[in-house]
Amino acid sequence: MRLATFSLVARDPETGDLGVAVASKFLAVGAVVPFAEAGVGAIATQSYANPRFGPQGLALLRQGASPEGVLEAFRRTDPGLEKRQFGLVAATGESLTFTGRECHPWAGGVAGEGFAAQGNLLLGPQVVEAMAEVFLSEKAPFPERLLLALKAGEEAGGDKRGKQSAALLVVGEGKGYGGLWDRYIDLRADDHPEPIGELFRLLALHRLLFERPKERRPLTEDEVRFFQGVLRGLGLYQGEVDGVFGPETEWAFLALIGMENLEERYGGGPEVDEATLAYLKGRYGWS
Repeated sequence: MRLATFSLVARDPETGDLGVAVASKFLAVGAVVPFAEAGVGAIATQSYANPRFGPQGLALLRQGASPEGVLEAFRRTDPGLEKRQFGLVAATGESLTFTGRECHPWAGGVAGEGFAAQGNLLLGPQVVEAMAEVFLSEKAPFPERLLLALKAGEEAGGDKRGKQSAALLVVGEGKGYGGLWDRYIDLRADDHPEPIGELFRLLALHRLLFERPKERRPLTEDEVRFFQGVLRGLGLYQGEVDGVFGPETEWAFLALIGMENLEERYGGGPEVDEATLAYLKGRYGWS
């Protein structure tokens, strides 16, 4: 399977989070290329991709292998290595990008402390250079910085065959759903005319639904009245519209939060964060 693509594998030096951003003129590129494990490393495998490189490479890193050690292991076990391309970043920040001699041009990569950018069947080296430059210079949060770098690669030429899919995978210890696992962003645009733009939209929605707010404030009396009216209209609340956030109102409001998949943002009671409030007010016609 010839998987022409461009990708960025990286580590956030502030949090230790690890991630992969990838785009290609290929259906569902996120199902093949990105692999990551918190506290271990991240890998992108492409160009006649060997999906075994993901779990095998992470297992080697977990055992203490260096990126160069991972490459040597692949060299010993994969006779098709010269057709492959991969990028790797360890949890330590050590990195490596490899492009086999039989990859279709233009193919290559650039790596440095905490990142590896690579691609094949590209318009030229400016694609991976643009990704690296933007990743290193942008001040945005880590997931957004990965997408900004991917967008820069696209704007520099990207996959010379066109666009079809893109994916973003980010892991951080205890940052997944409910704090129960490490994969906290796993977004894919599998078949889309503007897949990277779609990932930006999905990331914003992901932050709304699953990000845990640092601050909440009590609802005002007018806001409680508004939501009681909304809840009555939805058949979730039978009490008075009196601006008092009592137990019946709380149970109904919790049901509304569940309907909107905002459970990660709500901690119970009358205190709500501003992003949740803005969304619910817009959704239900606050004026």
